[in-house]
Amino acid sequence: MNAHDLRGLTIGEFGRRAGLSIKALRLYDVSGLLPPTEVDPVSGYRRYAVSQLDRARRISLLRQLDMPLAVVAEVLSGTDEEAVARLDRWWAGQEQDMQARRSSMVWFRAHLLAAGRPEPGYEVRHRAVPATKVAAIRYETDQRGLLDAIRRGEWELRGILDACGARQTAEHWVIYHGFVTPDNEAPIEVCVPFAGPAEPVGEMVIRVEPAHTEAYATVIRDDCYYPRIMQAYAALEAHVAAGPLLTTAPAREVYIARWDDISGTDPFVHVAQPIEEP
Repeated sequence: MNAHDLRGLTIGEFGRRAGLSIKALRLYDVSGLLPPTEVDPVSGYRRYAVSQLDRARRISLLRQLDMPLAVVAEVLSGTDEEAVARLDRWWAGQEQDMQARRSSMVWFRAHLLAAGRPEPGYEVRHRAVPATKVAAIRYETDQRGLLDAIRRGEWELRGILDACGARQTAEHWVIYHGFVTPDNEAPIEVCVPFAGPAEPVGEMVIRVEPAHTEAYATVIRDDCYYPRIMQAYAALEAHVAAGPLLTTAPAREVYIARWDDISGTDPFVHVAQPIEEP
């Protein structure tokens, strides 16, 4: 290490060594991801320590993967073992997103080629749902951010419930309190049913979902993508209108299995609508 390094590196020199632009370093400073060790109170010049280069290079690599800053911060916040676990979860989500996009493209292409022919329908059934204790968290999201919001909510809720020793199953819900589209954000509520002790943490709430009757259509894993899944919603809407039935709560998706535990043709989610007869 030379005397220049001991005094700290200028933002330009640090950026060259780390492979980051000055603009990026300023952004990471503002976000708290990589603040300089020293800022001159008069000139505003930033200086960085040589010891920060490893973190900077890690940030550079993760950003090349198009990882959002919030997730980068999570990956770098713990031990290397914890970073590997968070990185694996995020990458699995990216692969799932790509599969969803590919599936939507293939479906729409087939839909165009089959113009004029009837689409396969969904059988709509009814079931009684008992009062259920759930841990829940809300997000505002559009269609593009929906999968990430669902995954993030489920991971956070299950982590809290695990720490409390609560009993869980693979099932979790997504309740739609508005219309989530590619162009419109709306509130969703991610819920994990559980039994046993638990206390609210952060934005998580604990509540009891009232007993109700649901009309539902079951969707296989390969069809659980926008816009393909909308056929199940259309079948539900037609069923409610033909009843005639009254809707008593927002529509929801009840995920009955873990993604990695089933094949593409296995039942994966109930698209459900709480109802009652008028």
